[in-house]
Amino acid sequence: MMGAPGLLAPLLGLGLRLGLALSLPGEAAQDCGSFGQAPHLAFAPVARTRWLAPVVRPPGPLDPLYGAVRGFLSVVQLNPFPSDLVKALLNEPASVKVAEVVRYEAGYVVCAVIAGLYLLAVPATGLCFCCCRCHRRCGGRVKTEHKAMACERGTLMACLLLTTLVLLVGVVCAFVTNQRTHEHTGPSVKAVPETLLSLRGLVSDVPQELRAVAEQFSLPQERVLKELDGVGESLGNAMHSQLGSIVYPALASVLSLGQELQVTTDHLRALNATLMELRERQQPLGLAVQEHRDRLLTLLQEPGCQGGCQVALSQAQALELGANFNQVPSVNHVLYQLKGVPEANFSSMVQEENSTFHSLPLLVAMQMASVVRDLKKAVAEQPEGLRTLANGFPDSEAASRWSQALEELEQHSRPYLQEVQRYETYRWILGCVLCSTALLVVICNLLGLSLGTWGLSAREDPSHWEAKGEAGARFLMVGVGFSFLFAAPLILLVFATFLVGGNVQTLVCQSWESGELYKFADTPGNLPPSMNLSHLLGLRKNVSVVLAYQQCKEGAALWKVLQLNDSFDLDKHLDISQYADKLEWDLQSVNLDIKDLDLLSPEAHRDLEALQSSGLDNIGYHDFLVQIRKPVVKTDLEKLAQELEGLAQAQGNSVLGQQLLEEAQGLKNLFQEKVAPQQSLMAQLNLSVRTLETFAPNLQQETSAVLGSVASLKAELPVWTKRILENASECFLAREMGYFSQYVSWVREEVTQHIATCQPFSGALDNGRVILCDMMADVWNAFWFCLGWCTFFLIPSIIFAVKTSKYFRPIRKRLSSTSSEETQLFHIPRVTSLKL
Repeated sequence: MMGAPGLLAPLLGLGLRLGLALSLPGEAAQDCGSFGQAPHLAFAPVARTRWLAPVVRPPGPLDPLYGAVRGFLSVVQLNPFPSDLVKALLNEPASVKVAEVVRYEAGYVVCAVIAGLYLLAVPATGLCFCCCRCHRRCGGRVKTEHKAMACERGTLMACLLLTTLVLLVGVVCAFVTNQRTHEHTGPSVKAVPETLLSLRGLVSDVPQELRAVAEQFSLPQERVLKELDGVGESLGNAMHSQLGSIVYPALASVLSLGQELQVTTDHLRALNATLMELRERQQPLGLAVQEHRDRLLTLLQEPGCQGGCQVALSQAQALELGANFNQVPSVNHVLYQLKGVPEANFSSMVQEENSTFHSLPLLVAMQMASVVRDLKKAVAEQPEGLRTLANGFPDSEAASRWSQALEELEQHSRPYLQEVQRYETYRWILGCVLCSTALLVVICNLLGLSLGTWGLSAREDPSHWEAKGEAGARFLMVGVGFSFLFAAPLILLVFATFLVGGNVQTLVCQSWESGELYKFADTPGNLPPSMNLSHLLGLRKNVSVVLAYQQCKEGAALWKVLQLNDSFDLDKHLDISQYADKLEWDLQSVNLDIKDLDLLSPEAHRDLEALQSSGLDNIGYHDFLVQIRKPVVKTDLEKLAQELEGLAQAQGNSVLGQQLLEEAQGLKNLFQEKVAPQQSLMAQLNLSVRTLETFAPNLQQETSAVLGSVASLKAELPVWTKRILENASECFLAREMGYFSQYVSWVREEVTQHIATCQPFSGALDNGRVILCDMMADVWNAFWFCLGWCTFFLIPSIIFAVKTSKYFRPIRKRLSSTSSEETQLFHIPRVTSLKL
């Protein structure tokens, strides 16, 4: 049982908590309790990794040759990149002047003149030499021996051998570069559709990746829908948790007060019943005591009374009632006020209220069912901006056109690439044939030198010497014939390949490698609108090709490269305010009805009001205690009875002794029958009075405090409930919007940093430069360089071969200096007549 001071402390604490709770809602709003922050969502990456593998020409033994060719071409073409000429050629081809082209191609014009002179001079010289040989006037033999002939012959043979070795090196390099060109053409041709396919995949994948991004909106959507299923119970738990510190102490106070009310009424009724019984017993007891007193006074005052009659007489004179319960106030008026109290069963009532408050989450969930259905219907719809993200993305139409154009280009390029491979085969065959002709010249020279040298070493045998020397000379002359015969096609092939490969290297490759091409494309007005990147993509802002190339090389996304933030409002497509507004509006419009939580039933309220107005604290408990402290009979009957028994034995008069014994027994019977029960009733009365005296002074104050607190709590509970609901709704809204915010942040990162990385574009440019310049142009130029090397070294080969062949033929003396260059047989003229 709780005492009065123990009940006041919870009441004061309840009022303090209630006051603080109602006056400081902001602090409660800061605590989101079980809602907390939204957990991290794991989104699947949608950006496809499309890295174009770099094409690299491995280092090889021909690299010094490629460097020498580039150095030669840099000497041939000394002019810088012709920006004005290319600009005019791209924009107004008709305005290009031939003089400007010739001025730029001055080095190639000089080379063309040299090739033309070679083309005219060498075949013409060969024709003249052929005619001269037919008339037996060119070449032939050495006329006479002289001292310096051996030195001249050795010098000519050494020069021819050196020239032949140079030709051999050139022929070998020409064969190697011709074969290398043929080998590089196949992979280079195959790399073109692969590159186009990669670029088409990059362009066509952008809408698909954007649609995949939009589809992953289902991840936060499903999470929010799942949590909406339990939002009512979650809000109810939040309310239950925060209101529990107020409601449970209030109900505990009510239960404690109800228990005290029950105890008070029970003791009050017991007090009244005991008092009535005491009063009823008091009068018969008084009469019986008076009779015994009168008889004892008579007996003890007789003359024959011996012993301690005087002492017993004095006790008998005090034999009268002590406590007079007719002098205590009546409690009938209090009992009348508390008639039927307690009407309510406080224990059952508080248990029922506790059960009702405990089911608050379920109650909130039931009342929010319709709101949750509306919210789920709104959340289940995908935002309009996400639905149109792929179609509304910048250059979606351009991307479609580009994808289609790349596909058509890939399909149409395959036949042309096959033709390129076919013509490359023809070129390879022609190169092999012409290289073989140069090789024939080398072989003829080597055979001629070998036979001629062998013939010179066998001079002791004139017949062998003449045959071998003549064979060596003839091989040399065959080589000369081949040289004259194939000089024209060789120089034509050399100049044609030189003109194409040289311009590719100097005009395209050098400017490509140095970045001048990108700078040219960046300069406004250089490219026609049909080739302008910004115009083709429909961008509002011009894009720097140099900067775009560098960013693409670093793996940047198209968003950053094309600066799409100026032409596309991504935030508009990622606007989820419709969810925030809908959730906030619906959650704040929820009105919870908690009328079922009464805290006090009407019966309990009437009981407490009756207790408050009963006047229980006005009962004269002091008067009760005054009478209770008095003995039932002022003289101790048992002690007096014992003394009478002792006094009876001391009497000489047996009659008097017997009468004293009877009185002693009568006092004992009186004590047992009437005084002892009266004392028991007085003990009960004392318990009730003491209990009521303990509770009564503060009971009405406690009752007033409980009634006031309950009334205040019932009045403020809807307000506080609304505030808790608003706070919990804000926390729930922040949590749910956290899911969508994560999605928005992820989409922004994917779109601006990962989707459509343009590395394939820079990779395609780099691979294109490697394929065109390193793998094709370098080898192509090395081929014509080596073949031109062989072609121009045919001239000294012809000269040294013709000169050396004379020394391989046998020397024949002639009689007449007027005869032909060939030594003729000496004929003795026949004598026909002799004149004396």
